[in-house]
Amino acid sequence: PTLCPQWPYCRKRCSYCNFNTYVVPVVDEAAVRSSLVREARTLLRLSQVQSVTSVFFGGGTPSLASPRTVAAVLEAVAEAAHLPAGAEVTLEANPSSASAPRLAGFRAAGVNRLSIGVQSLDDAELRLLGREHTAAEARGAVEAAQGLFPGRTSLDLIFGLPGQSRGAWAQGLEAALGLCDDHISLYQLTLERGTALAAQVWGGALPTPPQDLLADMYETARTMLAAAGFRHYEVSNFARKGALSTHNLSYWRAEQYIGVGPGAHGRFVPRGEGGRSREARVQMLEPDAWMRAVQSQGHGTRRRAVLSPLEQLEEVLALGLRTDEGITREVSDRPWGDPAGTCHSPPIANDPLSQRWGHFSPHLSLEAVFGEPGEEAQALQEQGWLLLDGGGLRCTWAGLALLDSLLPGLVCQLQRR
Repeated sequence: PTLCPQWPYCRKRCSYCNFNTYVVPVVDEAAVRSSLVREARTLLRLSQVQSVTSVFFGGGTPSLASPRTVAAVLEAVAEAAHLPAGAEVTLEANPSSASAPRLAGFRAAGVNRLSIGVQSLDDAELRLLGREHTAAEARGAVEAAQGLFPGRTSLDLIFGLPGQSRGAWAQGLEAALGLCDDHISLYQLTLERGTALAAQVWGGALPTPPQDLLADMYETARTMLAAAGFRHYEVSNFARKGALSTHNLSYWRAEQYIGVGPGAHGRFVPRGEGGRSREARVQMLEPDAWMRAVQSQGHGTRRRAVLSPLEQLEEVLALGLRTDEGITREVSDRPWGDPAGTCHSPPIANDPLSQRWGHFSPHLSLEAVFGEPGEEAQALQEQGWLLLDGGGLRCTWAGLALLDSLLPGLVCQLQRR
């Protein structure tokens, strides 16, 4: 299983953000730290996991936390469960709180991978997004990070901004490629209700990005990144030289994960309570209420629900098809890549997670669900969007770009079985 601690605070709310984040005058970091540590211990004990394979500090802006807080959480994990020496420990960082001395402190605390929210390398675009850093500050942060975390520094970029052209996006991505390490995450801007940017677009002050332009931007990025040697291993994520995020992969492979902190989500079996089924859990949203709950009962879980076998398979389907390896059923010996340009992944030798469908559905094979003639999955195969073969079920290169439109029909087919 993986652990996902959340630091809920930001210095400023970005114009597009609707995450569970808080801008407050003063943060009582000692109180937040003790609550994160206590909740991590409680939930790890509840899950009875033997080993934590990765830790991902998200937010909010976790680079605003002190290295001492990060170290305390990692120490709690190592005490409650085994944390292997080489386990991936990622911290999300904003360029404005990613000075070299600060990053060195995080490395000393146990962080070994950094995900930097660059978002854009254009100052006008950064102002539109409400970011508090400049393009020059972003470049400086990335260079400092690469000195401390060589080969393990990832960049986040956003495309589809109001008024952004395909040429401007390609130019920005080219600049990022000249700066980046071996991992890039690309996110299409989503206009969320209640955000400043959505109000400007819906109010007519800014133009709505056309859907065909957004699709063109995505395809442009995929082509440019493939030419630069990146593997498109998940809808939004690209890596080269084997620098895939093991934490992200474990999530898309439907492993257990434990969310710690305000608003954190989790999926695990609470064996410590005698539980035998996977539960979906959400922690309390508001930090002060969450801290009070943690201090009184050891954790701040707001909502928990046992996932039915069908709900678990729906998640396996929706998450697994986001990756180029897709939903595998057995250890794969098929080659990675073929002349048709379909999305194949390298063999995953002796990996029990490669039998993902069989683990969640021991009595109903992928063939039984998706192999029926005349059904949605077969039609998608004939159209060149989907593949079902000895390796499992996965999207083709073309299909990966259309996943959101493919999934509803596949989920309906699963539900009918």
